[in-house]
Amino acid sequence: MRVHIGTDHAGFELKNRLVAVLQKKGHEVTDHGAHQYDALDDYPPFCTAVGEAVVADPSSLGVVIGGSGNGEQIAANKVAGVRAALVWNEDTARLARQHNDANVISVGARQHSEEELEALIDLFLAEPFTGEERHQRRIDLVGLYERTGGYTGSAAPATE
Repeated sequence: MRVHIGTDHAGFELKNRLVAVLQKKGHEVTDHGAHQYDALDDYPPFCTAVGEAVVADPSSLGVVIGGSGNGEQIAANKVAGVRAALVWNEDTARLARQHNDANVISVGARQHSEEELEALIDLFLAEPFTGEERHQRRIDLVGLYERTGGYTGSAAPATE
């Protein structure tokens, strides 16, 4: 699988290790930076680069890493077509793919050990989307809102 990966200073060393680990596991990895440690760098450009690459290549998945993963998820989700999920345990890793067809995983380098993060990323990369109609319908609604700023016609949710 093609995997796009990016981080700022908070995940720099982890990213470098993960690139090698993922390549050993047979993944084709593209490193979107940071390419050198800079304690004052900013995460948004690295995360949006990952998002843009994933959208351009729908058969790929992305990994963004930060201190907490929160800002990185937000930045990646600004790219139209990205469904980035903040993952912090095995259930969120699996469900992000199963139910949301997430195409980018966001993790916090300061929240887990490297071994835990590697396991979460492995779960995410291996888990397929279920394709169930209810999950696809919800993803389609998110996409509709992303494209149009609203819900129109038959795709509009029922009001109660």
